[in-house]
Amino acid sequence: MTLVVPPSRVDTRHPQYQDLKSRVHQGLLNRLNLDRLTRVSREDAEPEIRGVITEMLDAEGAQIPLSLFERQSLIGDVLNELFGLGPIEELLADPDISDILVNRFDQVYIERHGILEPVDVTFKDDSHLLRIIERIVSSVGRRIDESSPMVDARLADGSRVNAIIPPLALDGPVLSIRRFRTDRLGAQDMVDRDTLTQPMLDFLHAAVACRTNVIVSGGTGAGKTTFLNVLSGYISDKERIVTIEDAAELVLRQRQLVINALRMRPDRIIVGEVRGEEALDMLQAMNTGHDGSLTTVHANSARDALYRLDTMVAMANLNIPERAIKQQIASAINLVVHVSRLADGTRKITAITELTGMEGDVISMQDIFMFERTAINQQGKVCGRFRATGIRPKISERLATAGHPMPPDMFEHVKLIN
Repeated sequence: MTLVVPPSRVDTRHPQYQDLKSRVHQGLLNRLNLDRLTRVSREDAEPEIRGVITEMLDAEGAQIPLSLFERQSLIGDVLNELFGLGPIEELLADPDISDILVNRFDQVYIERHGILEPVDVTFKDDSHLLRIIERIVSSVGRRIDESSPMVDARLADGSRVNAIIPPLALDGPVLSIRRFRTDRLGAQDMVDRDTLTQPMLDFLHAAVACRTNVIVSGGTGAGKTTFLNVLSGYISDKERIVTIEDAAELVLRQRQLVINALRMRPDRIIVGEVRGEEALDMLQAMNTGHDGSLTTVHANSARDALYRLDTMVAMANLNIPERAIKQQIASAINLVVHVSRLADGTRKITAITELTGMEGDVISMQDIFMFERTAINQQGKVCGRFRATGIRPKISERLATAGHPMPPDMFEHVKLIN
């Protein structure tokens, strides 16, 4: 696809620029057989459309003289309106952008390399933004209007889209797009980027291969799903796996999906995220022959992940005693891997924690590996160290019996990050 990126010196936010773009766009709609043009690729249709736009700009030129850069910018913007998603099309073309957040028609933020920043991208008005939202949701067979003012959907490329419009959104339409890399990070990529150390990865590799139950916890955008994908790569290709992911297109509730998955005779179940009463069925599955299951949960720490699970099980309203819920959690889960996004935008495994049973009414836990933050250097980078706590995990014997013995010095490992 040919994409004309407007030069940074062109002020696309200026009302005069926006008005001219709107007139040219509307003029194209009136002059061209767009039904015919939209059936062909952008590359095939672009020469004809460029010629028409050039004629229209020549006619406007007496009143609004444009430089070469301004013409190039405007032509690119109009083409993006016709064939793409308007002002955010150029953002979607940048592989380094992971999130596009439109707070208002004139306020757009992006996340690049873990850092949130505003960009000089704007829609003309609320109506313009709403048209783009409607184009997005209609592409996946959904609709958004006053009777259904909120949409959560997944695009063909895997991106997650959330849109809210009035009357739910008080200040005009709101749009967020969470994108996923086409070249997914692998295990070695994460070691090279200091997301974790090689001994930490080796330990988790053995744990997953030996069918321990693992929860990946972390905040929004911390990289839980990415790391879950890495861990799932250590499952034998001889095992039958059922995966359950949240998709807004489905009417079924997540809990029903977990219950149905148990009828499919899986060796393991992977749930993209537990967020409600399905947590109880997930724990029961882990306790009844589906060892090696994996899931993620939103939480601020490994301990907080257990509190969240406790709360979600209580949502099922089955009047299960609180101690019984905690016993279910303690017996079902072997490891909690906590992922954090740090102040400098980097993501790190900040704790690998083992559940060791119950002490009274409290679930006992012990940290096996940790990342400790020590400072922020002059470049704004978080400094610290990965270290093993020196505690040999209880599952070590299980790993050794299954053919994955852990070397003793693995649990004395320290690596500085400067």
